[in-house]
Amino acid sequence: MRISATSPLDAALAPWAERLRQRLDVPLLVRWNGGAGLRLSQSDTPPRVVVDVRDATGAAALLAPSLDHLGHAYVEGHLDVAGSAHDIVDVAHRLAEIGDTADGQPGWVQRMALRVADAVSHTRSADRQAIQYHYDVSNDFYAAWLDPAMVYSCAYFEQGSETLAEAQVKKIDHILTKIRLQPGQRLLDIGCGWGALVLRAAQRFGARCTGITLSQRQFDLASERVRAAGLQDRIEIRLQDYRDVRGAFDRITSVGMFEHVGLKNLPGYFRIIHDLLAPGGWAMNHGITSTDPANGETSHGGGRFIDRYVFPQGELPHIGTVLTALQEGGLEPFDIENLRRHYARTLQCWSDAFEASSERLRAMVPEKTWRIWRMYLVGSQWAFEHDEIALFQVLCRRAGGAAEALPWSRRWMYEDRAA
Repeated sequence: MRISATSPLDAALAPWAERLRQRLDVPLLVRWNGGAGLRLSQSDTPPRVVVDVRDATGAAALLAPSLDHLGHAYVEGHLDVAGSAHDIVDVAHRLAEIGDTADGQPGWVQRMALRVADAVSHTRSADRQAIQYHYDVSNDFYAAWLDPAMVYSCAYFEQGSETLAEAQVKKIDHILTKIRLQPGQRLLDIGCGWGALVLRAAQRFGARCTGITLSQRQFDLASERVRAAGLQDRIEIRLQDYRDVRGAFDRITSVGMFEHVGLKNLPGYFRIIHDLLAPGGWAMNHGITSTDPANGETSHGGGRFIDRYVFPQGELPHIGTVLTALQEGGLEPFDIENLRRHYARTLQCWSDAFEASSERLRAMVPEKTWRIWRMYLVGSQWAFEHDEIALFQVLCRRAGGAAEALPWSRRWMYEDRAA
C-alpha cells in the first residue's frame, strides 16, 4: 500500500517505489526528512526497516541500489537506517538484486582501472598502511565483540553448540594438531593478531614461537600478554613484514592473513613460506576465498564496499587459484578443509555481540566507523551463508618429498586432540 507523498522527493520517488513494490515485496519504508514516506510492502505489516533519505546523494543510492552505493550512502550519512542489522542487510541485498545487473559486472574501463590499481598495490608501505587502517581502530573496540582471547578469525564449532570462546580455542587446537606441533619445535605465526595462537602453542604444545604483525596495537597487546604469561623465553612478537623474516621453522601458520597479500603476490608469498620451512616441516594457510573461479568480487558491489571501507587492497582468490599459486611457490597441498559454515556462525556471534554493545561501541569510535563495522560484520555473515565467499584451511609441506613421509589418513587430526 502507498502512503501519500508529503514532499517533493516522495513525489519524485513514488513511481520508482510503485514499480519496485510490484517486482519485490520488501518490509521497507523510505522517508524524506521524517515524513510519511513510501512503503515498499504490499501488505499492511509494519516495516522492519526504515530508511530516512537525508539528501540527493542518498536518493541516488536508492535509485541505483548496489551494495556499494547503499553502503557508501549509509556510512557517509546520506541515509539513516533503523532496524536490526540482519534485516537491513537482507533488504539491501533484495534491493541490489533487482538493481542494475550490469553494476556487478565491471566493464572494460573498470577492468583496466582494476589492473592498474593492482599493478601498483601491495608495496611494503601500502600493506602496512592497510593493516594499520583495519586493525588499529583500538584494542578496546575489538575486545567489546570478540572472545576474551581476541581471536579475529573463523572459529571451529566442532559440535555446533560451543560458545564463541570455546570454538576459538578448538580452532587453534585444530590447527596446531593438524600441523603436528611437537614440544620444542620452532613455530612461525604470520599475522599473529593479539597473540592467541602463539600463546596456546607455547603453553599447551611446548613450542618455541615467533609471531609477526604489522599492527602496532596488536604488537603492543600481544607483547604484553606474553610478558603477563611469563613466556618471554618461548615467544617472540615482532612488528615485521613477512617478506623480511629470516631463519628456518619446523611449523608455519598463517591465519586470516593471506587475504592482504594480493593475487599477483600469492606465488611469492608461498615461496617465502617454502623457503622458511625446515625440511620435513608442515605449514597451514587458513584464509578467506572467493567462490568465483575467476577470483571476482562478491555480488552487487559488496566487494567494492569492503575494499573502500574495511580492507583496503584486500583480494580474495578462488581455492583453485590458491592451490595453483601454492604449487608455483614450491609447496604440496596435503589436506584441504572448507569451514564456510563455521565462519557464518562466527560472524553471527560477532555481529550479535556488536549489536548487544552497540551504544558503548558507538561512543567509542566515530559514527562513520561504527556504521562501517556494523554493516561489515552482518554483511560478511550473509556472504558466507550464501556461498559468495568461503574459508579454507590448506595443510601443506615442501613439494618433492617422499610419499612415505605422508600420513596414511586424516585420523590424527581428531584422535590426537581427543587424547
